Order: sequence, then C-alpha cells, then structure tokens
Amino acid sequence: MQTDFTAVKQLMALAIGDEKHDMSAHSTLDVLWVLYDRILRYDADNPHSEERDRFVLSKGHGPVAYYAILAAKGFFPPAALKSFETWEGFLGGHPDHNQVPGVEASTGSLGHGLPMAIGIALALRAKKSDRRVFALVGDGECNEGSIWEAILLAGHRHLANLTCIVINNHSSSLFLGDLAQKFSAFNWTATTIDGRSHPHIEQALSLQDPQHPTVVIAEIA
Repeated sequence: MQTDFTAVKQLMALAIGDEKHDMSAHSTLDVLWVLYDRILRYDADNPHSEERDRFVLSKGHGPVAYYAILAAKGFFPPAALKSFETWEGFLGGHPDHNQVPGVEASTGSLGHGLPMAIGIALALRAKKSDRRVFALVGDGECNEGSIWEAILLAGHRHLANLTCIVINNHSSSLFLGDLAQKFSAFNWTATTIDGRSHPHIEQALSLQDPQHPTVVIAEIA
C-alpha cells in the first residue's frame, strides 16, 4: 500500500493509544514520513532483505506514528491499527521486533535503541555493506547516560553509516544546552533543522559524511 502524508495522519487516528504519549507520537510523524517515503531503502514484502537500510526507534514510547507509516508502506494491513494495545492485536505500546513486521529492534526503555543501532552499524561495516543505519531518539532520552556513551563510541569508531535523529520537542526536564555543539565535540557531523519542514528533513537525512556519524536535530515547536 502507498499513500500520502494526509492519509498517514488519518491512519494514526485509527489507533487508540495512551494519551500521555500522544505528543511523543505526533512529534515524530514528519521525520518518520520523510524517512520512509524518500530516504530508506526497504522492501515491505521482504522485511529481512540484506539490501535494506535499518531504522531503530530508540524513542520507543508512543509508537503510533511509526505503526501508521509501516502500515501505509505495506508492512501490515492498516486495519491492524484499530487493535493497538489490545490483547487481540500485535501492536503494543512499545515496538516489538518479534511481533511487528518492519521493526528492527524491540525498544521502549529509554537509552537502549541508539546503542543497538551502533551495533548494527558496526556489523554492516564489518560485512562491507553500504547500507545505512538510522536511529531516532528524543530530547528527554538524551538525559540517559547510555546515550552519551553511545555517542562517544560512534564518534570514536567513525561510524559514517550511522545517522541519529534527535526529536527536540523540549520535553526534557533538564537543560540540554546546544545539542549540535555537544555532538560535534564527540566527533559527529551535526545539523539542526525545522522538524516539520519536509524539504529540510529530506535534505538533512540525504547527507552522509564519509568520515563521521551524522546527527540531525529536528526542532519541534
């Protein structure tokens, strides 16, 4: 199934989710749409193809936008969205690699997804694959020490096949300061964009530094 961005927003409405995570889902929608519509290489009919790029939703809470886009792109029928967080359905409150077609890693505990993405990126580099790895984290998630340990490792290993997307919807209870400057200090190539502008998202995600991992900080007003 192929659809447009307006239809994806309508698909999101099919899912009945936890209201406290609505903001988490809506803040990721534009970035996820551009990523799956214009950037990622994948085959919905063969989700485990070795020729695919990999995406890890480290910000695993509030995954309704992610599910809506996977459904729109043909990984599973859109009708499944109606059974979100029910015993009868397979779409849980956190993405489950063993249950949901197209999900690369089971996430939800904050700070775990980016380290897993680094492991995937290292494995692909060892295989001499040109596939890319993307991981999406939240600004609140950047309070986790494991995130910064992962950032340090990726910069040290020059993981040019890795792109981290930070959704900065200003939900963090701590002052994070200049995130682009912090990532740059850890040997990353950093850019900050309007997280609702599809052309800006596409341009930023298309770029790949041949020597360093890349971070795209998507500002959400």
